[in-house]
Amino acid sequence: MPRYEYRCRTCGDTFELSRPMAESSAPADCPDGHSDTVKLLSTVAVGGSAAASAPAPRAGGGGGGGGCCGGGCCG
Repeated sequence: MPRYEYRCRTCGDTFELSRPMAESSAPADCPDGHSDTVKLLSTVAVGGSAAASAPAPRAGGGGGGGGCCGGGCCG
C-alpha cells in the first residue's frame, strides 16, 4: 500500500499515512487531531543511467576502421 506524506498547517508537523491510492486525496487528520492538513509532493528516485545501453563515442570522431574518410583511404 502506498505511503503519503502530509503536513499539518496548525502545528507544522509532518506525518505519513499508508492508504489505498483511491483515498490519496481524502482529508487526513494529523496525529495531534488537527484537520487542517495538506498532502506533500513526494520525490521518486530512479536508478540507472541514460547512456547505459549506448556505447560512448570514441575520440577523433568517425566510427569505422579509422581512416580519414570514415574507414577507407582517401588517396
